[in-house]
Amino acid sequence: MSRPNLVFIMSDDHAAHAISAYGSRINETPNLDRIAADGMRLDSAFCTNSICAPSRAAILTGTYNHVNGVTTLATPLDSELWTFPHALRDAGYRTGMIGKWHLGHGPGADPSGFDFWRVLPGQGHYHNPVMLQADGVVVERGGYVTDLITDDTIRFIDRAEGEPFAVFCHHKAPHRSWEPSREHFTMYDDVDIPEPDTFRDDLVGRAEVIQAVKMRMMDLDPITDLKAVVPDGLTLDEEIAWRYQRYIKDYLRVVASIDDNVGRLLDHLEATGLADNTIVVYTSDQGFFLGDHGWFDKRLMYEESLTMPLLIQHPGTIEPGSTSDDIVINVDFAPTLLDLMGVDPGDLDQPMQGRSFAPILRGDGADDWPTSMYYRYWMHRDGSHQCPAHYGVRTRTHKLICYYNDPLDQPGAAGPADPIEWELFDLVADPLEVDNIIDHPDSAAVRDELIAELQRLQAEVDDTPFPGALDALSTAPGE
Repeated sequence: MSRPNLVFIMSDDHAAHAISAYGSRINETPNLDRIAADGMRLDSAFCTNSICAPSRAAILTGTYNHVNGVTTLATPLDSELWTFPHALRDAGYRTGMIGKWHLGHGPGADPSGFDFWRVLPGQGHYHNPVMLQADGVVVERGGYVTDLITDDTIRFIDRAEGEPFAVFCHHKAPHRSWEPSREHFTMYDDVDIPEPDTFRDDLVGRAEVIQAVKMRMMDLDPITDLKAVVPDGLTLDEEIAWRYQRYIKDYLRVVASIDDNVGRLLDHLEATGLADNTIVVYTSDQGFFLGDHGWFDKRLMYEESLTMPLLIQHPGTIEPGSTSDDIVINVDFAPTLLDLMGVDPGDLDQPMQGRSFAPILRGDGADDWPTSMYYRYWMHRDGSHQCPAHYGVRTRTHKLICYYNDPLDQPGAAGPADPIEWELFDLVADPLEVDNIIDHPDSAAVRDELIAELQRLQAEVDDTPFPGALDALSTAPGE
């Protein structure tokens, strides 16, 4: 068989729990489910920084953000840096990037490693979007962004004409402000979407800086986000419920457009005889809060934000309908895809920090596979959401988070740092993360184990702990 092609589909802010293959209680995604049915669903895929540009940089380079330099939304990806599309192109693949780039534009920041690219400037628009190409070419488009990105992806595949190809189909949806297509505009009009179990979470016992985060339903703008004026006469609880329905229905409507267009792509691969020799990946740059803990958006190390959906099919390599709960992270994507495609990355100035999970996909397993992962969010109190800078470790059973709250990690931030705070969750006993046990008397042993693991991971990836962070834990729980 010839070298496998790659169709890498990535959405923006698509929570795994809004995919029916992951057991969604609020929507159906039959075409995404096709990838799961024909391949593998990975249940413990996590991002290392839950914000758009940094996660995309980690995926492309196979390195953590303190290494690739894209720590915030304001730090572009240096176009001189190696990315795995460079290796694919050097190996004879025709490479394309279509849709959302969000890693900077102009000299030194435009997409590199691609034979063809057509991308949205910044976030781009849902309707009639302008798109950019090489050499400053601006393309004005009429139509809906998810349809247009898929149209261009199909056109790129057809123009490969028998050459091996790797195309990156990067959707804007379901990013805020959740503007549906005409086809899905009235979807869910006659139903009430169930509220998540933690929708009324009062956040008592969580870190004070978490309680101050501005991502509640009341923080949504009625006009730009909810597209309506708040009805008169509602109580506070009634208004929160009304806001949730307006928010979640539009979110699910734009997800429905993604699902339809994934179906178009899969149908095209089958109709052209390419499906049997094409790796299809569906993922999102991070997860998203869908009213969980009363929040929207992402950024935090809580499960709904940390978890990335990851569905992969490759006939003859990946067993249909298989699943894995091994921990994989976005820096693992690059080495894994190169491994599956038989491409040597070559001599790299900065080696990839990720590890190929191709053995897991092939069903071989890996006895020494990591059982923990490291996370760091750098943008302290940036913008309207007021999320704190933090890092942490997640294992199969627990999660430890340090809110080191350093404004110096965010260029332009001012004022004194907030006090350092910690959270600890038992993910077995408390999968919804509502009970912070950092100060519980019986948590001392697991807390010390997680601190040691956090320090080990920081040293392993060559990141620098925040000075004085452990001083906030100088006493044992309960003292």
